[in-house]
Amino acid sequence: MDDFFFSLLLAGISVGAVYALIALGLNLTFWTTKTLNFGQGSLMMLCAMLTVFLSSQGLAAALAVLGSLVLVAALGMFIERWTVRPALTSSGGSMGWVVSTLGFGIFLQGMAAKYFGSQAMAFPDLVFTAQDFVTLFGQYVSLQYLVVLAVAVALILTFEIFVRCTVWGHAVHAVSLDPELALVQGIPVRRLILGSFMLSSILAGVAGVLIAQIGGTVDPAFGFDLVLLGFVAAVLGGMGSSLGALVGGLLVGVISKLVGGYVSTAAEHGIAFALLMLALAVRPQGLFGRPEVSKA
Repeated sequence: MDDFFFSLLLAGISVGAVYALIALGLNLTFWTTKTLNFGQGSLMMLCAMLTVFLSSQGLAAALAVLGSLVLVAALGMFIERWTVRPALTSSGGSMGWVVSTLGFGIFLQGMAAKYFGSQAMAFPDLVFTAQDFVTLFGQYVSLQYLVVLAVAVALILTFEIFVRCTVWGHAVHAVSLDPELALVQGIPVRRLILGSFMLSSILAGVAGVLIAQIGGTVDPAFGFDLVLLGFVAAVLGGMGSSLGALVGGLLVGVISKLVGGYVSTAAEHGIAFALLMLALAVRPQGLFGRPEVSKA
């Protein structure tokens, strides 16, 4: 196999798995509230930048990541309570949550620029360095890429098992089908929604740390493009489908890297949105999604 093609394929699979993680976080809030948290990109950025800051203060890398994830989980609760919930209850199902979550994300981006600076910060090597390689099928493979891929896929599979095999997962499914009926049956819908935003924010934080580990740097504008690519992956795979999130993320990652390597890096993101437009034209519900049926 051509060395260049193999390296692009591995890079695409690794970042694609992270895009799938972002898409999974978007799916989680879509299940419970039929909304998407477009502030996810800023949560990714903030988690990565806080990890850099805490590490620079002498904190162990694992504790720095854990502390950053706790903070973004708290911010996820704040987003649900103060940006999404008021928009849903006061506007009769309008799209006000789009503006409110985007606005909060821009606010976080501005605060990060103010307190951490607008310049790119070097991200620490958490497990392996960029110079650590292993031989696979006769090719040199970066251990960083393998760790990122393994962590992302393990989280996605764990989440899928959790949703399918636990009471909490069945409750989420019930809320996604009919929140009013779920409430009547005694399911704590409000706490479930709050938990979904917390978990979605944690997934975003992990994705931010993984991408920063590959890229080596992070800045206040770090997460915006990533959440858009995660959104493309979610729509391409089918909103609400975990399998679709994984497949959509891998497709976006691999195709983007191949286009960037053989055509132009400037076209990487463009091809992702071209895939989105094609998917919406040919199969609006996505590869694994189901068309919604409205009952009168």
